[in-house]
Amino acid sequence: MENAIRIRRATRGDREHLIRFNEGLAAETEDTKLSRPLLSAGVDAVFDDPAKGFYVVADIEDRCIGGLLVTTEWSDWRNAYFWWIQSVYVDPHHRKKGVYSRLHQHLVQEARACGDVFGVRLYVDRENNRARRTYERLGMLPARYDLYEADIGENTAED
Repeated sequence: MENAIRIRRATRGDREHLIRFNEGLAAETEDTKLSRPLLSAGVDAVFDDPAKGFYVVADIEDRCIGGLLVTTEWSDWRNAYFWWIQSVYVDPHHRKKGVYSRLHQHLVQEARACGDVFGVRLYVDRENNRARRTYERLGMLPARYDLYEADIGENTAED
C-alpha cells in the first residue's frame, strides 16, 4: 500500500476533504463539533493567503485519504523558520498503513529543500500515546517547552 500513496500540496479542490478531516479530528480528539461555516472560512483563508500556511495531502488512486496543515514561525535565534505541523488527520480506514509517515517524510524533505527552515515542530495531546510513539519513530523528540495558551477569540464549537 505504501507505494500507492501519493503526497502532494493541497489545492482548493481538496477543500471539502480538508473540512471533513478537521471535523473528524475535532470530534475524535476533543469531542467537539466545529462550526462548519467558521471552519470552511478558516480552510479558505489558507488558500487565499499563502502566508497563513499550506496543506499537504495523501492520495490513493486519486482519493484523498489524509492531510495536514503547515504554518510557520520565524525564529530570530536561528534566522530561519520552524514549520509547525497542525490538523493531522488520516481517514480511519487507512490508519496504521504508513500514510502519516509518508506525509511527514515528504514535509521534512520539502523543508530541507527550502534552505530557510531550521526545524519541524508539532504539538500532541499528552494522552495520545500512539501518536507520540509515531512521532518519536520518525525522529521527533519531546521539546523542553510546555505549551501555554489563552483563548481570546470566539468559541469555534457549535452549541
